[in-house]
Amino acid sequence: MKNILKICQEAADLTATQKPTDLFSGSSQQEAIFLSVAKDTLDSLLRYGDWQELTKEGKLCTTCHQSNYLISDFCPDFYSLLNNTVYIKDSSEKVIGAITPEEWMKEKYFHLASVGLKFKIQNGMFKFLTPPPCNVNIVFQYRSANIVYDATRGYEEKTMLEKNTDIPIFDEFLVKKGIIWRWYRRNGMPYEEEYNEYQRALKTKFGEGLATQDIHLNYSEDKFPSGVIINAAKKC
Repeated sequence: MKNILKICQEAADLTATQKPTDLFSGSSQQEAIFLSVAKDTLDSLLRYGDWQELTKEGKLCTTCHQSNYLISDFCPDFYSLLNNTVYIKDSSEKVIGAITPEEWMKEKYFHLASVGLKFKIQNGMFKFLTPPPCNVNIVFQYRSANIVYDATRGYEEKTMLEKNTDIPIFDEFLVKKGIIWRWYRRNGMPYEEEYNEYQRALKTKFGEGLATQDIHLNYSEDKFPSGVIINAAKKC
């Protein structure tokens, strides 16, 4: 695995420009540009979709008479929830959640309640419509906000690029291609060809993570089992 400085140096070779030696020195505009486009590339990849590399499982243990739970308290690297993956671990009962604002208002103020726990994610919190039972373990899958490994601290995952030795979680070829077209654009040069090449590589790499068999959380011997599908493969 190559660190971010090495990837930027390879990008410099391909753009026929001076190689950066320290992205964080602050002494060179050239190195500042490389750092800026590297951060932009990693942030863009994070927001692109539900990468397998970023998919993790979280767990929330409920407290008596409490409806609101700050996500950072039990899941500090949380970026976004994967739909239809929230379950009560103790009973394998699905939590019907992430309801729309209209449904929230109807059930809260007009008492049009239905069966099951319901929640929404707002202001960095899990907010349940009614307090869930005490000491219930709720599990879910989410997209992590981590974008790099800290090579100096046992490959600890981090949400920010802070060192030359940090290693991107994403495919290094994809990161390099993202840096190259952004470097051309930042320097006022034509970048359409490099951008199109990056987009092709991006779609191919992201698609590899979707080209898998559907995973069903509800076992059934039927030919077409029912249940929740995680990261369903795209159909052509």
